[in-house]
Amino acid sequence: MRPFYEKAVDAGFVKALLPVDVGGTAIPTLDFALAAEELTAVDVNVPTALLGTGLGVKPLSFFGTDEQKKRFLPDFVEDGSRLAAFAFTEVTGGANFDAKDPRFGVKTFATLEGDEWVINGEKHYTTNGTGWDGKHCHLYAVVCRTDPSKGPDESLAVIMVPGDTPGISVTGILDTAGHRATISPRMKFENVRVPVGNILGKPGDGKKIISTNFAWTAALIGAACVGVMRAAYDHTLAFARSDSRSGPHPIVEYPTVGYMLADMKMKIEACRYLTWKACHQYDQSNGTEHELAVMTKVFCSETSVNVVYDAMRVVGVDSYTDLHPLADLMNDAMCFPLYDGGNMGARRRNLHEMIKDPNYSPLTAPYATFA
Repeated sequence: MRPFYEKAVDAGFVKALLPVDVGGTAIPTLDFALAAEELTAVDVNVPTALLGTGLGVKPLSFFGTDEQKKRFLPDFVEDGSRLAAFAFTEVTGGANFDAKDPRFGVKTFATLEGDEWVINGEKHYTTNGTGWDGKHCHLYAVVCRTDPSKGPDESLAVIMVPGDTPGISVTGILDTAGHRATISPRMKFENVRVPVGNILGKPGDGKKIISTNFAWTAALIGAACVGVMRAAYDHTLAFARSDSRSGPHPIVEYPTVGYMLADMKMKIEACRYLTWKACHQYDQSNGTEHELAVMTKVFCSETSVNVVYDAMRVVGVDSYTDLHPLADLMNDAMCFPLYDGGNMGARRRNLHEMIKDPNYSPLTAPYATFA
């Protein structure tokens, strides 16, 4: 993937992730969504790597001090092909990362020793974590706890770790059914020492940082879903116009096929505009509004699976072979509801938590106007 990633760098997509004051262009999330759809309509892997780097550097953009931004981010301006990663998911899963009981949740711990944090733990699905050399990427944002006896409100943290820090290793690669060029490594942090000043905010700020970070990608995953649906739709429409399945007419002439194509297109358009609205709201609220972003991720990801499956139904059993791209697109689509905070967890941990809040108003967040 590297040559294609470097083309994306040349086109300015990495600088777009970075603040202006460190040499980036900080394009709006909405603009990034437009690009993400176009890229994903061709291939899901390069934009996934871009989003992986975004997950690694965005916590700095939102929560880092000026000193931290100037220490870590200019490297990505100087050489945009460098990769960053968000080391979030524990070996046992990430759905309960914010469990109130300190016996559960995040088991990667950072212990304060003098003026250093000493990090120990293991992570899965650390997109970009292997870097280009198979050993490490340039920078990790590591989700950890600073005290095993305290819950997330007091101990959950995000600490920036340069990739060349001793003690970081790749212990395995998870072989995924889709997103075939996206590396999903198992990472181990063993007595990894970084300066005390590498923590973002303070212990206990981790939940806010994590939620803001994943809301950014949640909104953009909607665009990725649209891109994959669009690719499936375009292929299926061309097939329906040209193939008669040994009948007297191209199958697009039959109402059953036409109705399915119409329904597919309506779902794609609905997901596109929901994505745009979520990205716009995220930008206008400076990342503080998360409801629409999470709703977009859940709705668009599940719709994408349905749309690609409908495309396969139109084409028939040949779509389950390498005669068509649809089986590969289905494998890509099926990842969306499962990764980056699975939809079951997103409903429970994000949307349900908002709805349970006594201050929640169903008309406040999605329809708010921001100065």
